[in-house]
Amino acid sequence: MSVIEAQSLTKSYTGGDGASIIVLDHVDMAVDRGEMVAIIGASGAGKSTLLHLLGALDRPTAGVVRIAGRDLSGLDDDAVSALRNRTVGFVFQFHHLLREFTALENVMMPLRIGGMDEAQARRRATSLLERVGLGGRMTHRPSAMSGGEQQRTAVARALAADPAVLLADEPSGNLDHMNSELLHDLFAELARELEIAMVVVTHNRALAARADRILQLEDSRLSQIELPEVVA
Repeated sequence: MSVIEAQSLTKSYTGGDGASIIVLDHVDMAVDRGEMVAIIGASGAGKSTLLHLLGALDRPTAGVVRIAGRDLSGLDDDAVSALRNRTVGFVFQFHHLLREFTALENVMMPLRIGGMDEAQARRRATSLLERVGLGGRMTHRPSAMSGGEQQRTAVARALAADPAVLLADEPSGNLDHMNSELLHDLFAELARELEIAMVVVTHNRALAARADRILQLEDSRLSQIELPEVVA
């Protein structure tokens, strides 16, 4: 069964002239456990809008999103928030770490907010930071870490609650080539090892090439692209 699924997903806005602007038009997609899907497309095509709908950060104009088998359309805002917090992790282009806290404290934060006791949260955060290669940097604050280290801390934080789905929006867009490659390798490994359903919006073709499937968003519709077309 698919972990995250969209059926006939449509999103439109009303423009300044009163006309309807269709961003997504009856989009269908599904991502299975352990699968990494990349979404590519031109700037302004609606990739981030799609990701926000999949992650229950916004509601569609029409259509259905299901996360872990739950239809979001039948849930009120509190129930949607609760489901999102339990099942979805987010990584954005900018890490949004709390600068006054260490890497360990940043990863612990969502666990503590969720009610986990401090000792258990510390063990979980320590394990995740070691997994993303930051075992020796846990006591450093963001200002003392490289951009790549900060983003890997953000990945560990996104995984803290053991989500079924990880959504990433241009995760390597602010990194140099070396740190981008490290992050790309990490995403591919995490999808397989943690059996997490992963959707990555990216302009980076090297990252897209690591995905199991590549979907292109163009003219408000999604279509599957073959790998040779992307890397050629």
